[in-house]
Amino acid sequence: MGEHNVEQQFDEKKSQAFMKALLEDLRALEFMIETDRLETGVTRIGAEQEMFLVDRNLRPAPISLEVLERAKDPRLTTEIARFNLEANLSPLPLTGRCFSKMEQELRELLSLVRTSAEKLDANVLLSGILPTLKKSDLTLENLAPIPRYFQLNRGVIGLRGGPFSIHIKGLDELQISHDNIMMESCNTSFQVHFQTSPAEFASTYNMAQAITAPVLAAAVNSPLLFGHRLWQETRVALFQHSTDARSRTQLARSQPTRVSFGDQWLKHSVVELFHDQISRFRPIMITQSDEDPFQVLARGETPLLSALRMHNGTVWRWNRACYGVADGIAHLRIENRALPSGPTVQDELANAVFFVGLMVALPQEYGEIAKRLSFDDAKENFFAAARHGLNAQFRWLDGKSLSATSLILNDLLSLARAGLRESNVDSNDIDKYLAVVEERVRSGQTGAQWLLNSLASLNQDEPFDMRARTLTSTILERQKENKPVHEWKLAEAGELADWSQSYQTVGQFMATDLFTLRPDDLVDLAASLMDWRHIRHVPVEDEGGHLVGLVTHRGLLRLLSRGSNARGASLTVREIMKPNPTCVSSTTPTLEAIEIMRRSRIGCLPVVDDDQLVGIVTSYDFLTATASLFKQHLNASVRSSDKDKEAQAASA
Repeated sequence: MGEHNVEQQFDEKKSQAFMKALLEDLRALEFMIETDRLETGVTRIGAEQEMFLVDRNLRPAPISLEVLERAKDPRLTTEIARFNLEANLSPLPLTGRCFSKMEQELRELLSLVRTSAEKLDANVLLSGILPTLKKSDLTLENLAPIPRYFQLNRGVIGLRGGPFSIHIKGLDELQISHDNIMMESCNTSFQVHFQTSPAEFASTYNMAQAITAPVLAAAVNSPLLFGHRLWQETRVALFQHSTDARSRTQLARSQPTRVSFGDQWLKHSVVELFHDQISRFRPIMITQSDEDPFQVLARGETPLLSALRMHNGTVWRWNRACYGVADGIAHLRIENRALPSGPTVQDELANAVFFVGLMVALPQEYGEIAKRLSFDDAKENFFAAARHGLNAQFRWLDGKSLSATSLILNDLLSLARAGLRESNVDSNDIDKYLAVVEERVRSGQTGAQWLLNSLASLNQDEPFDMRARTLTSTILERQKENKPVHEWKLAEAGELADWSQSYQTVGQFMATDLFTLRPDDLVDLAASLMDWRHIRHVPVEDEGGHLVGLVTHRGLLRLLSRGSNARGASLTVREIMKPNPTCVSSTTPTLEAIEIMRRSRIGCLPVVDDDQLVGIVTSYDFLTATASLFKQHLNASVRSSDKDKEAQAASA
């Protein structure tokens, strides 16, 4: 799906030509399967590593093109955002030390990216969702300037007919809307590829569907999004929302989404999946047609089937069927897209080994999975794993209910080990990587759980921005140490942490848990609210969430001084509020906000984005920040003085 082949503007004739090529490619694939033109008898594995680029302040660094230019390696490519990159690992036969070789290649590529990024004062980080990511990062300015990404955005938005609505419930609740597909860039994954023969594809694909739940339960690493604690693997919910191209009519008909687990077991052939995709989903990107695939076959050559691959690349099943050509030989493979990036390379490889081991062992151990596990249970298991991680409860074979932990420890790890041995995978590789999965499951410390426990252990009085940077900084350091996540200690706020970077703009530390009033509320309610919650300022909003006024402690005192609190009086907020108060946006620089408050002699500033009240900052917030900054600088001065004294004593 090279960017030079993507049509950026296409009319009805081009669309029809693409559909004709797409149908012809599918007929050619059917013919190739019937006449044994695809590779058989070989099991290969591969992987794609997605990653974040972060700047010195651990925020997204939109420098992917510059990094690629410096790295100059064809295995590296762009992703949808300027702050994402992707590495494509070389496919390897499933035998010997294939996983060690995969880890070595991945480390070499990450080292290359890191070296290139460091020259731009940036770094590379593996994380399912970057803790420091903000909604303000997800603008089209940060979309990678590649034609296919712009067309993807136009295509999805055009089909949907309006902005995306994202609603995810976890420990917290997130409900936002967004007007482009950049929400997809919040997610990075470690995608595992498993090549199989056409005749075995259906049963192998079904097995991948069944085992994705327990493998994901042990691999979860994405519990945070924009400061909200959501699913253990929030990527699953977010990716579905961020590319949901369904119109209102299609939503009313319960049309499936382009991101899905599927709706039934595969019965006969990979062709069924492509039939379903073409039937349900209109092309949103097209490419120029290749030569007629049957003419290519007639010459004894292998067609690329570019139209089929293009369309398949815009339908994102969690286990996706892929057609590929390597060294002139066509093959089929299954791409597992559910596993997150990070927390470490070793953790990622351990997840891949677990998945592959089950893929080779369970068909022989379980037989035809569709006869022993209902598809609805497999699907429910998948979403339970994404929501709850190792705390998920599964309905497994023959209707038996098991916890994710007991299923993995008591059944699946030993089966994966046996399958890998039968495939002649090096015993040291098997022991090394499956031990990581086992210890992670026994300890209960997945990447997701480490993030949540670390977040809870940090000072809750600090702004979330500061805590997110602490988490991200710790992840970066631990990844360099290469200790798997089950060995990580919880994150701690470092004494030398740069507090100033978490107070650059109002949005980084504003209060968002707001208590508000309506204009027709009684003043008695306002006074009680301020007393109960120990607050001095209460925003007043209308039913649409628009800021219309501000009730202040000073205003209430003025009311009392005028004797307006007579028994029986029914004053409303409207009569004492300050209408149209001075406000700022979440992107207002902190120093500018301080100057506004100083010049206007006011104690708070409501924060308004897109005509909606989103937060509030008060003089107390600035006092807290100032105290923290004083503490940081004074401690640094003391440490510097102590070092000077030690140096003088040593030289005496």
